[in-house]
Amino acid sequence: MKLSAMPLLAITTLVLITVVIFSTLNFPFSWVFLLTTFGQVLLVITVYKVLRDDYTTDKTFEDYYEDRPIREEYR
Repeated sequence: MKLSAMPLLAITTLVLITVVIFSTLNFPFSWVFLLTTFGQVLLVITVYKVLRDDYTTDKTFEDYYEDRPIREEYR
């Protein structure tokens, strides 16, 4: 099964939020440790996938932000 970067990022976020919830609710240490270790491995894989993702754009730094164009006086 091949996951793209964004679903993997969502899964990693959910796992690490679950770690916080489990530790707050005083779940057994073994469960929290297991989820923490799994979350760290997922985080490394996610960072690798995001950096290696085949994403291209035609935007440059001259385009600034699309939702708020920069005024000419600041260029």
